[in-house]
Amino acid sequence: MPKKERKRLQVVISDEQDALLTRTAYELSSPERLISKSEVVRLAIEKIARELGDGEPLDGFRALLENEDPEADS
Repeated sequence: MPKKERKRLQVVISDEQDALLTRTAYELSSPERLISKSEVVRLAIEKIARELGDGEPLDGFRALLENEDPEADS
């Protein structure tokens, strides 16, 4: 069976965001299955997209983005 083709995305995150990712992956993991930080990111993308599709107001997401460090995208 051929392997699924995946796109790779490289982003810069703060130490605080990395700690949040690590903590979330740890909390979602179980003794039977460890969850990676990449899986947490994919889950978050799906959750945000689903909420937007359900008519979730964009204001909350925009407020989070406005509070981001503008240098992070450089």
